[in-house]
Amino acid sequence: MKSSRLLSILLLLQTRGRMTAAQLAGELEVSVRTIYRDIESLHVAGVPLYGDAGHFGGYQLLSGYRTRLTGLSAGEAEALFLSGIPGPATELGLGSALAAAQLKMRAALPPELRTQAERMQSRFHLDAPGWYAEDDDVPHLPQVADAVWHSRVLDIRYRRWKEPTDVDRRLEPYGLVLKAGRWYIVAGPGPRTYRVDQILELVVRDEKFQPPGDFDLATYWQRYQTDFHARLYRGEAVVRLSPRAASRLTGAAARALTDTGTAEPDGWTRAVLPIESLDHAHGVFLALGADIEVLGPPDLRARLAETSRALAARYATA
Repeated sequence: MKSSRLLSILLLLQTRGRMTAAQLAGELEVSVRTIYRDIESLHVAGVPLYGDAGHFGGYQLLSGYRTRLTGLSAGEAEALFLSGIPGPATELGLGSALAAAQLKMRAALPPELRTQAERMQSRFHLDAPGWYAEDDDVPHLPQVADAVWHSRVLDIRYRRWKEPTDVDRRLEPYGLVLKAGRWYIVAGPGPRTYRVDQILELVVRDEKFQPPGDFDLATYWQRYQTDFHARLYRGEAVVRLSPRAASRLTGAAARALTDTGTAEPDGWTRAVLPIESLDHAHGVFLALGADIEVLGPPDLRARLAETSRALAARYATA
């Protein structure tokens, strides 16, 4: 544990430059006293590390010093190779950079770790998009990513689902999110979320912006997903499901089955499932055929009954 922390201190100082004991303690979630002991251990080990006192003081490495990747554990090396997803990296314009980085990492790793990392890469492949989703055409993604990285304002022409469909927007791009194979940009003012594949035209301004100091992309995205599902599922349906229908549920419906499902004597399960609308629920539940019985709401049950009668009449005369 201590050796891993010592390596982390070296890498932090190597990548960020001067840092105070308090900053290092906060980054590594240990006490300042522990950092002082670790710094002393690094001195004893011969690491060219020095510190300055005062308001602008802190610790830093002697100019030109670099540590090697010999401190990586087998699991860490494997995780680094597994984290390199070539598809999204290529879409961002970083495909060649990713390949070069992995090549350099291979050269720096000890032989035994190199073998394990390459074995991990040969045995696991990450494919983010869903089975039935076509790849989005995202020609503007590299420009959006560059604007995110360099905090540059964007002027875009954007296609949305409601009228007027094509609108002009000035965006301050805070971050990019890849969700189920689809790229989203989170941007101010707001912030709001936009699909990158719906950007029709794009101009990168020379104007720069500063993201809000309290903005956290991961926190925003989690809250956005929660709000999205709350807006999406505005109703509920009381249903009875056969074991086969229950096994076919996914997402919010599967979670609701776990939370609300109660077993009935005939082996079926009674549950309350979220629905987007009567039209959407009609199509989804109809696909489950005779393995589902909708008990409510009455309008949905009536529509399914009407459809069932129409189907029975059609096939009876075939």
